[in-house]
Amino acid sequence: MKITIEYDDQEDAKLALEAFDWKHTVMQLDQLLRSTTKHGMYQGREATSDELDMADYLREQIREFTNDNNLTLS
Repeated sequence: MKITIEYDDQEDAKLALEAFDWKHTVMQLDQLLRSTTKHGMYQGREATSDELDMADYLREQIREFTNDNNLTLS
């Protein structure tokens, strides 16, 4: 498939070109939070209950934001 998009504004074009990098970055963050909640570890030590709660909350927020914007992380 070939798609051609033209932009008048250089910043808009740059943002479009960086879209995959943004998606990859959010996926990495989600995986870090998932690992924290799954294994109960953060930076090589046992995570506190507050850290686990925050990691779970942030994963929920990421899913909510992506769903609200009709996006997927897969």
